[in-house]
Amino acid sequence: STKSSLSLWSHFRGALQIIDFDFRYVYVNEVCAKQGRKTREELVGRTMMEVYPGIESTAMYSVLQNCLRERTSAEIENEFTYPDGKTAWFSLTIAPVSEGILILSLDITPHKQTTLELQTQLLRIEALKEIDLAILGTTDLSLALNTILEKVTSNLKVDAGAILLQNRYTNILEFAAGRGFRSREIEKTQLRVGKGQAGLAALEQKTIFLADLRNADPPFIRSHLVAAEGFVSYGVTPLTAKGKLIGVLEIFHRTKLHPGQSWFNFFHALAGQTSIAIESGQIFQELQRASLELALAYDATLEGWAKGLELRDRETEGHTQRVTDMTAVLAKMARISDSELIHIRRGAMLHDIGKLGVPDSVLLKPGKLSDDEWAIMRQHPTFAYEWLYPIEYLRPCLAIPHSHHEKWDGTGYPQGLKGEQIPLAARIFAVVDVWDALTSDRPYRQAWSQEQALEYIQKQAGAHFDPNVTRLFLQMVNDDESYKTG
Repeated sequence: STKSSLSLWSHFRGALQIIDFDFRYVYVNEVCAKQGRKTREELVGRTMMEVYPGIESTAMYSVLQNCLRERTSAEIENEFTYPDGKTAWFSLTIAPVSEGILILSLDITPHKQTTLELQTQLLRIEALKEIDLAILGTTDLSLALNTILEKVTSNLKVDAGAILLQNRYTNILEFAAGRGFRSREIEKTQLRVGKGQAGLAALEQKTIFLADLRNADPPFIRSHLVAAEGFVSYGVTPLTAKGKLIGVLEIFHRTKLHPGQSWFNFFHALAGQTSIAIESGQIFQELQRASLELALAYDATLEGWAKGLELRDRETEGHTQRVTDMTAVLAKMARISDSELIHIRRGAMLHDIGKLGVPDSVLLKPGKLSDDEWAIMRQHPTFAYEWLYPIEYLRPCLAIPHSHHEKWDGTGYPQGLKGEQIPLAARIFAVVDVWDALTSDRPYRQAWSQEQALEYIQKQAGAHFDPNVTRLFLQMVNDDESYKTG
């Protein structure tokens, strides 16, 4: 009954509501009303369709409808859009009750935003890497520019993009490549440097963004293009090589854009890659150096994420760099090739990236974790896998973030792998990770002595650790005095 259901969930801190078979609110607690930006009086007795017009066209409504009809339970994540256009994410648990269905909801917006931001950053890194490979893999400038524009439009989430190149003899910006246009009007573009927004961006070497072309001051001179395509927002940034202008990169969108700083940063990064593509046919050696710098930038980004995680979890300051360096040495002793070693270093650097998905209340809790909290904590290797696997560039380094808590005897997590089912990189890292944890001070205990730590690791050979890896580790520590400083 409803009364027993409410009694059972009276301790629940999230939103609680009961909907009858006509989608009418029977019961709503204060948290639910606050989540919906309504009062309880505005909700109880009214249908969802009356309170939130259009909700019947959403995927969530279909799930609720099915639960009412089939008398079944469900758990879903739902993105809710408020009348002002702002959105929030909620985790919904739905269960049948005598009056209809009971819905419990938790606001997971901060966690979802963190996840989406991380995924966006990873996808952007992958896009830059793919552009880099496209430049290196072809001498066909047209093909390279089309690859770039595909990444520009998809990653900046705009409708169209164009590249105009400077004619060095006439000082005119001429169309070179375009994507996403409905007509061929863009191909007629010829602008003198200094004329119009694109020409001004080229002359002053600055980015110009117009949220609404209809209110541009000075007016957008290619009005025929706007009319033919229905564009509303526009952006342009110069393309330069060694300080010399070579063209501009333009983006167009048919609704208003409201980009943030990270969007502009990526816009500029794409412009840099476009400039490299254009210049590559002339200076191949400089392109190779740029490729190396880009690879270093990728690793610097990964290091930045790792340092950011350490700042969040102050107990492990310096831990990532130490275990990364030791893991690389041990991997060489295990005869792992140099080509694989770079992935092992990246995996070690990102070994705890999944903890970004663990709430602060669990990750930073000063005392012991409860069973439920441990269950949340043990999800961090799975979070790492879900975030990194879609990124092809980072996929080869997944073994450590996903499997470094597996144990040789099969009692580890998240998959309970046993013996050589565990990737070798993860088996190598596991020993180093435990060594560093034991020989480092923590707020809750003093560092173990070297002798205690070595004795523990030796005893865990065949249980927690791969016996062969353990043998190599003990040899490494005994041969190099620098590892005995703790």
